[in-house]
Amino acid sequence: MTDADDTRRDFGQVVNMTAGELSRWLKSDESTSVGVTSGAQKKSSSGGPESVGHDSGEKIVTILGKKKSDLTDDDLAHMRKVAGYVKRHRAQAPKQEKVEDSRWRYSLMNWGHDPLKK
Repeated sequence: MTDADDTRRDFGQVVNMTAGELSRWLKSDESTSVGVTSGAQKKSSSGGPESVGHDSGEKIVTILGKKKSDLTDDDLAHMRKVAGYVKRHRAQAPKQEKVEDSRWRYSLMNWGHDPLKK
């Protein structure tokens, strides 16, 4: 198995939203209400600065639409970043807060992972 195969496997294990689900989610007010912004990033659909997670979600939608043979080195690097982020963030699940409407869940969903989806 190659490093690219490992990357695709890890990405596939953490990204549990389809491109369509993620694309619809990214258009929601909840999606744009969470996340950290960094510097002079592009604007979100709401007009504010786009969060790192929201930008990542848009990249994930693009990646999900590609054939395996069309993935670039940049795509694979982003896929590794996504897998690492989701694994770390899942470990920070809120103990007392209702997860369904939590910023924690919304942030994970921007990265293509819905913790409530089986």
